[in-house]
Amino acid sequence: MNVEVFKQRFLPFHDKLFRIAYALVENQADAEDILQETYCKLWNMRNELDNILNPEAFSVTLVKNLSLDFLRSPKARHNEGAETLERIIIASDSSPEKEQEERDDIRHIQRLIELLPTNQRQVLRLFSIEDHSYEEIEQITGLSPSNIRTLLFRARKFIREKFDKSNSYG
Repeated sequence: MNVEVFKQRFLPFHDKLFRIAYALVENQADAEDILQETYCKLWNMRNELDNILNPEAFSVTLVKNLSLDFLRSPKARHNEGAETLERIIIASDSSPEKEQEERDDIRHIQRLIELLPTNQRQVLRLFSIEDHSYEEIEQITGLSPSNIRTLLFRARKFIREKFDKSNSYG
């Protein structure tokens, strides 16, 4: 396979592959590295790619696997969503004490999110923070819609129970 054929068959998926990598590793620089590694692997196996019937599905599977390998590695950054949730605070007419209380609540929720199993944390972030639809989450994760609903339900229930419990003592 020459360079032009490779570009025609695999570059159209670039944005989708990046979104998948980013959704899984939750860091732009790491997602870009994974995407670069994906294209390197694809290029290195270019002579075997003529037999691939669905280049998009093949590329998506490869980027998912590389992302999951990355998450298992010591290089993975584990500050998932911290800055995103912090940006959600919207300045209002409330008092400085109220704003500090909101920041404390958000930090507490961030810590609770970190305690969730990886699949619950990922689905919760994709749906609630990044505003993906069930169909998009299904494409990104490969989970069924019923699994996605169950994971969201369990994640929300865990956070709500732990948050309410800690606030009832404080």
